[in-house]
Amino acid sequence: MTERSVTHATFTLEQTYDAPPAKVFNAFADPAIKRRWYVEGEGWQVEEFTGEFKVGGYERSRFRFRGGELIRNDTTYHDIVPNERIIFAYTMTIGENRISASLTTFEFKPAGAGTKLICTEQGAFLDGYDNVEAREGGWGHLLEALGRALQS
Repeated sequence: MTERSVTHATFTLEQTYDAPPAKVFNAFADPAIKRRWYVEGEGWQVEEFTGEFKVGGYERSRFRFRGGELIRNDTTYHDIVPNERIIFAYTMTIGENRISASLTTFEFKPAGAGTKLICTEQGAFLDGYDNVEAREGGWGHLLEALGRALQS
């Protein structure tokens, strides 16, 4: 049996994009665009990506990396202000192990003709399966993928 533990941590990432806040916000709101930067990529097999982008709505993604264990991400949207902020809570599970529960805020700030995106996550990392360094790195990679999606 796994020893039970919880590690709490908060981190903030900032990224500036050469796109206006409405375009960056739309990359979260439009499911086809979000799927490209959020769950697709080399080595990833997407089994499900569904949701309703609205307050009280949800997002479910199920995917595997190189045929490995099923990874599940279950999100609930708590606050959405178009072109300004998104607040959601989500859990991540790998196989049968819940690895984290988090509250995440994205703020979309005008920066000249572009957007300064601020991501703040408050996480509870469970039973040694995950940690803040891995999650912060994961969001860093996703924000880079978002930047590539905004260029296309």
